[in-house]
This record gives sequence, C-alpha cells and structure tokens, in this order.
Amino acid sequence: MSYENQSQTNSTVGLQYQGYFARVLFSVLSTMSCCVFLFINGTMLFTLRSKTVFRETSRYVLLFNLLFADTVQMALSQLLYILAACSILLTYPVCGVLTMLANLTNVISPLTLVVMSLERFVAVCYPLRHSTIITIRNTELSIFVVWTISSLNVLTRVVLLLDFPFEDLESLQMKDFCALETMLLGTMSVVYFEASTYSLFVSAGVVVTSSYIGVIIAARSASTDKASTQKARNTLLLHLVQLGLSLSSTIYNPLLIAIYKVLDIITFVHIQRFLYVCIIIFPRCLSSLIYGIRDQTIRPILVYNLCCQWRGSLSHPVVRAKAKI
Repeated sequence: MSYENQSQTNSTVGLQYQGYFARVLFSVLSTMSCCVFLFINGTMLFTLRSKTVFRETSRYVLLFNLLFADTVQMALSQLLYILAACSILLTYPVCGVLTMLANLTNVISPLTLVVMSLERFVAVCYPLRHSTIITIRNTELSIFVVWTISSLNVLTRVVLLLDFPFEDLESLQMKDFCALETMLLGTMSVVYFEASTYSLFVSAGVVVTSSYIGVIIAARSASTDKASTQKARNTLLLHLVQLGLSLSSTIYNPLLIAIYKVLDIITFVHIQRFLYVCIIIFPRCLSSLIYGIRDQTIRPILVYNLCCQWRGSLSHPVVRAKAKI
C-alpha cells in the first residue's frame, strides 16, 4: 500500500515537473520567436523612415502606422503571456493600462487596413485623380482619424470600467491573470466590447471586400493597366487575409473556453500554445513578411538593414588586418 502511494506521488510530481518544464520551454521558445519578429518589425519600421521616398509616399506611411500598431500589440501580448506563465498577478490599475494599450493598437490595425484598401482602390479605379486625392496631407489626416477613433474606443471602455465598485473589493490585487477579458468587469463593458468588436470588423470587412470587388471590375476594363490591377487585386486579397487574422485574435479566449469544456487538460494546453502562436504572434509579423518580400522598393533596403550588423562584424577584422599591414 505504501509502495502504491509512493508510486502515485512520483507520478503526480512527474506530471507537475513535465507541465512546468513544458511551460518554461514554450515560454522561452515563444519569447525568442517574438524577439526575432520584433527585430524584423523594428528593422522594417527603421527602413520606412530611412528614405525620403518612403516618408513621402502614402502607402508606405500607412504601412508604417500598421506595422507600429502590430509591433506594440505583439510585444504587449507576449508580456501578458509571460506574466501568466510565471503566475504573476497584477493589480487592476496596472492590468487596466496594459489591456487598454493592447486594445488601442488592436483597433488601429483593422482601421489602417481599411484606409490602405481604399488607397489601392483609388489607385486602380481613379488613376488620374490618385495624386490629388491620396496626398501626404490627406494620409496624415486619415491616420489622425484612425488614432482618434481608437482612442475614443479606449476612453469609452475606461469610463465603463470606472463604474465598477472597486471600493467594495478587499484589495486591488487581481485573483486571475491579466487579460483583456478579465477587465470586462461589468455587464455594460461586456456588451460594449462585443458590439464595438463586431461592428468594427463587419464594417472593415465590408469596405475591404467592396474595394476588392471594385478592383476586379476595373480589371475587366480594357483601358486599365492589367499588371497594376493584378498587383492591386493581390494586395487587397492579402488585406482580407490580414483582416481575418486580426479578427481571429478577438475570438482567441472564447475559443479556448469552448475547447476547454470538451478536451482533457493536457491536450488543451498543447492546443492553447499552438493557437497562441498562430493567432496572436504570427499575424503581427505578417505585414513585414508580406511587404518586405513583395515590394521591390522595400526588399533590397530591408535585407541590407537586416544584414548590416552581421556584415559590419565581419568587416572589422579585415580593416584591422589591413591596418597592421
């Protein structure tokens, strides 16, 4: 009997160690991958500010805004994941600041994709008026509107959050891990979050899809540049994919809740880690991969900036050797 109890104890300890080891291993791997993507995104952001042609072209200015929002969102998501993996509980004010920043950037991304889709639609369907409609001034104004709408959304959520009776709590220390859903502390907050999220992505999906259909119709016109139209159509199709991936991040936690109810805990943990990489991490680096590879103007400069440090480290010994000679 004692041997059986000892065997059960060893088995339990083994499962706990395996779970702890797997959690640490995945945290390290996901953090390393996130750092690589952050480095690529950061290099891409530097590239878009390094040349005058990028700073004075509307689509590159919009791309910079999209990349900036995705980079901040990815960094915040990884930070919240590490805090949860380390079983670190935050206070409501600290968690509120982190989640509101994440919500701000999460709204900016689809709105920027809408503006980028409209820019491509105008470029194909109204090429003669493109230079007068899509100007740097109008682009900066559209970015200001995007940030204003996102900020008003966050401000509304903060106002709804203040209605929660925090004074009735024994402590501001949270009893659960910090996440966007854990800060939905009232019925109105939940209703507003769902309504704003669904409205945002439905309207964004309609605009991007309509732009895609408009470009397809323009492609059948004999007077339209076929190569330019084909490229714009592929770009808008990628915008639709990006929008779908952005939407998937909003259903991440509800999807996990549904999976948790039907699967055992070990299978659930593996699926959770897989979904985190596919839904949270990967979409945030997709923009850099898409535009860094497809755009003929960005690609050589991006590759050079990514490799400049490596080349510099190789060139220093050569310089020193020549100096000695």
